[in-house]
Amino acid sequence: MNDLLKVIITLFLVMDPLGNIPFFLSALKPVAEKRRKKVILRELLIAYTVLVAFLFGGVYFVDLMGLHQSSISMAGGIILMIIAIRMIFPIPRHPGQEPEEEEPLVVPLAIPGVAGPSTMATVLLLAKSQPQGMFRWWIALSVAWLVTALILYFSPLFLKLLRMRGLIAMERLMGMVLVALAVQMFLDGLRDIHLIPGT
Repeated sequence: MNDLLKVIITLFLVMDPLGNIPFFLSALKPVAEKRRKKVILRELLIAYTVLVAFLFGGVYFVDLMGLHQSSISMAGGIILMIIAIRMIFPIPRHPGQEPEEEEPLVVPLAIPGVAGPSTMATVLLLAKSQPQGMFRWWIALSVAWLVTALILYFSPLFLKLLRMRGLIAMERLMGMVLVALAVQMFLDGLRDIHLIPGT
């Protein structure tokens, strides 16, 4: 149960819904207000489909490429660290170069907004490290995605409640937690190849 909760929290932090609120609202400006929630829901479902496919199918790609669990763990830790640093020290994110009359489709809201490379690396690591726990990982992914989806679906309300400073503060706090998780993931990879002693 503790492992499941840890995975849910990790995936939620990596999806970074609070940090994505301004990004989503900016990307949806060209979209008619009555269509925005439909677009958000569609993009969230696309992201979920991609992540589930990556969870169940990514392990076969890893086996085909001959990648080891230790390399995936260390690569995942590096990616999470980069994401965490960007959460703590954010840079301006732009929704893309779509013409104003078009609404976002897949990019940039579904990918990489929710189903970004760090989230894909995390679910891939889970599938590769403990393939016997695939049902648990699917539950964890589904719960983390559902909470993320609710936050992003009601993003105007959260922006109104927390305001921009509150969102920034929450994102940086989540970034600090993610730094610790990234370091742990990297250390686990080093332990797998016996560069540091196990606990």
